Amino acid sequence: MSFKSLIQEMRGELGSISRKGFGFGRSRSQRVVQDSCVVPVDAFKQSCWATMPPELLRDVLVRIEASEDTWPSRKNVVACAGVCRNWRALVKEIVKVPQLSSKLTFPISLKQPGPRASSSLLQCYIIRNRTNQTYHLYLALNQESDTGDAGRAWEYFEERIRRVVQDSCVVPVDAFKQSCWATMPPELLRDVLVRIEASEDTWPSRKNVVACAGVCRNWRALVKEIVKVPQLSSKLTFPISLKQPGPRASSSLLQCYIIRNRTNQTYHLYLALNQASASNDDGKFLLAAKRFRRPTCTDYIISLSSDDVSRGSSSYIGKLRSNFLGTKFTVYDAQPTNPGAQVTRTRSTRLLSLKQVSPRVPSGNYPVSHISYELNVLGSRGPRRMQCVMDAIPASAVEPAGTAPTQTELVHTNLDMFPSFSFFRSKSVRSESLPQPAQNDGLLVLKNKAPRWHEQLQCWCLNFNGRVTVASVKNFQLVAAPENGPAGPEHENVILQFGKVGKDVFTMDFQYPISAFQAFTICLSSFDTKIACE
Repeated sequence: MSFKSLIQEMRGELGSISRKGFGFGRSRSQRVVQDSCVVPVDAFKQSCWATMPPELLRDVLVRIEASEDTWPSRKNVVACAGVCRNWRALVKEIVKVPQLSSKLTFPISLKQPGPRASSSLLQCYIIRNRTNQTYHLYLALNQESDTGDAGRAWEYFEERIRRVVQDSCVVPVDAFKQSCWATMPPELLRDVLVRIEASEDTWPSRKNVVACAGVCRNWRALVKEIVKVPQLSSKLTFPISLKQPGPRASSSLLQCYIIRNRTNQTYHLYLALNQASASNDDGKFLLAAKRFRRPTCTDYIISLSSDDVSRGSSSYIGKLRSNFLGTKFTVYDAQPTNPGAQVTRTRSTRLLSLKQVSPRVPSGNYPVSHISYELNVLGSRGPRRMQCVMDAIPASAVEPAGTAPTQTELVHTNLDMFPSFSFFRSKSVRSESLPQPAQNDGLLVLKNKAPRWHEQLQCWCLNFNGRVTVASVKNFQLVAAPENGPAGPEHENVILQFGKVGKDVFTMDFQYPISAFQAFTICLSSFDTKIACE
C-alpha cells in the first residue's frame, strides 16, 4: 500500500476530527446528539486504527511525516495530529522544530527559530494590500510562488488549523452523513428515541431528549411525535410545554417552587426535582418574572430567560398587569392561545427598550385570564378571597370528557402581523383601562377553596399535603366553581395551590386544565400589595 492510498484511507475513515470530537469527558447527550453533526464514540473504536500496535502506528506516522514534507500535502500531518490525544502526542514527538527540520508545520512553528543550516533559508514572501493597508505573509512553495498563487497554500493551512487542531470541538459537515446514525432505518431510529424518552423521564437527564430533537429536522419531527403533552405525560420537556395544560390525573400535580428576590424584584419559577428541591435550590429553571411599578399600576414581565426579563427580549412570553389598588389583574399572552383570540390595545403599550423594534419580538397582548380579589371592607379575619376567570378555557374542561386549548409551538411573530399600536410614552394609565371579560358564561372560573377554622391552633387551615409549612395570607388553593347547579366531584379537585415554605421560597403545584404559565401569573398576583384586601 502506498503512502498516498494509506493517507486517503485514514482521511476517509477518520476525517479531520479533533480530539474533542470523539466526546472525551462528555455526557451521552453531547456525544451522540448535538445541534451540529456528531460522530459517535464507537466510530473510532470500531475502526482498524484503534487496534493498531503503538510501534506500528509510530512507524506509519514517521513515514507520513517524512513523505509529506511540503505544503499543501503536509496538511495530512496536521490531520493526524487532530485525531486524538495519543496521535497528537506521537505527531508532536515525531515532527521536529524548524531549527532541525527546516519545515513549518504547526502554528507554534511561527514562534520558533528557523533552520540552522546556512543553505536552508526558509523562503517566504509578503503581499501588500494598499486598499485596506494589510500585509500577508506566505510560505513560498516554489520559485514562482511570489508571482503566482501557488504559495498561498498557507491560507489553507490556517483554515485547516482552525478546523482540525482547535481547542473547541469541530466536526466536518459530512461527519454525520458518514456515521452509523445517518444510515439507521427509520423504524430502528424511532425505537431508539422511544427508549431514550422513556428512560430519561426526569430532569436533568431529560436534557438528552431535548438534545435528540436538536440533531436535524427528521430527528426533531420524530421526537416531537414521541414526546407527549404534559396533559398525558406529566412531564415538561420543551419550552412550549409551559403553555400547555398540566397533567390530567388528579394525583399528578406538577410540583414547582418560586424564589423571590426582594432586591431586584424578580421571581424565578423552578420545577421541583424531588421533595427537597425548594430547600436545596436544585430545581429545573422554567420562567422568570420582574416587577415594574408604574404610577397607576404594576406590571410583571414574564420571560423564558432568567438574564433578560423585558418586553424587548426575544424570550418574552407574556405579562401580568394590576390596577392601582392591586385588586384586579389581567394576564396577557404574547401570542394567541386559540385561532379566535383577539389582540387588546392598551394605552400603556409602549417601547420598554430599543430592542422592541426587532421583527423577531412578539408584541401582542392577548388576554387569557382575569384575577380579582374581594375587598375586605369590614376587616374580617381569614385568607384572601379571589376569583380567576380563564378567558381561553371553557368551563367544561374540568369534566372527564372536557378539553382545553393546547398551543403546539412558540411562534416568534413579526410586528407587521399585528394591528398598528400607538407606541408612545403616556404619562399615566387609568386603571379603568384594564380590559374585563364581557361575561363569564361558558368560561372556567376558579375560586378559593373554603378553609376551615382550627380551634386548637386558632387559625384558618387548608390541607396542602405537606407542601406548605409557613402560615401566610398569600397561601391559597383554587378549585373550579360550578357553572350552574350543585358542585360535582370534579369541582373538589385542587387545580392550583400556592404556599409559603421559607422567607422567600414558595411552592406552586398545578394540574389540568391550566398551564405552568397561567399558574405562575396567578401566583404572582398574590405577591402584590393589597391594602384593601388584608
